Amino acid sequence: MLADALAKRLGHRCIDRGQLIEKAAAWGVSEDDLRSAIEKPPRFLGQSQHKKYIYLAFIQAALTEEVRTGNAIYHGLAGHLLLGKGSHVLRTRIIAPMEFRIAKVQDRLKYDRTQAIAYIEKRDEDRRKWTRMLYGVDWTDAVLYDLVLNLEQMTVEEACDVVCCAAQLKRFESPLESQRILDDLATASLAKAHLARDPATSGLEFEVVAKGGCVSIKGEIASGHQAQDIGRVVRAVPGVTGAHIDQLAVVARI
Repeated sequence: MLADALAKRLGHRCIDRGQLIEKAAAWGVSEDDLRSAIEKPPRFLGQSQHKKYIYLAFIQAALTEEVRTGNAIYHGLAGHLLLGKGSHVLRTRIIAPMEFRIAKVQDRLKYDRTQAIAYIEKRDEDRRKWTRMLYGVDWTDAVLYDLVLNLEQMTVEEACDVVCCAAQLKRFESPLESQRILDDLATASLAKAHLARDPATSGLEFEVVAKGGCVSIKGEIASGHQAQDIGRVVRAVPGVTGAHIDQLAVVARI
């Protein structure tokens, strides 16, 4: 597997989706629910989508806390969306022709050709719906990635060479700036996860941004009392030195 080869070559930790889900489950939700949150699209708007928002908040908090402590390679759906963009991350997509993918699925899952095709098409469609509904983007859009590699005429070892070269070029950028971005992202993600878990704010959704320990929160609330709850929850988060409730709209619930 490319991720394992990269981890060995670069001396980085390798984090897979299973490890991430196990870490995120510490927030008090089941691993099955978390797995569904990053594999399956919401079936309808409303409660199902809000649950997915909560689970993704826990997953993002787990991922950003994991990678802020040192160099790592994460392979799994949505890493390029959960970790943002910038000097702290090299977003890579691996593609391959359909026949190549069919052969790999048949070998790994012992499916016949028809089953393998159905499996690939279903996973591709779920990813398309997932990213479109939650992030408003097409996951196949090359703009979302820094590097796109086609394995049609490239071995895993050759792909590893290319990614390693690109990763080394990233080192010319400021390591202090990269760490600052990661720390801010981790702090914001942790604050968002705490808001998603606290009973007083778990029914709400927010945009959360952090800069140097100061957290800004945007979203909609049902009453002025909820603004106080938001401040209370966020200020208690480790690493937060201040909280700014920005552009919170009070919406009447009918």
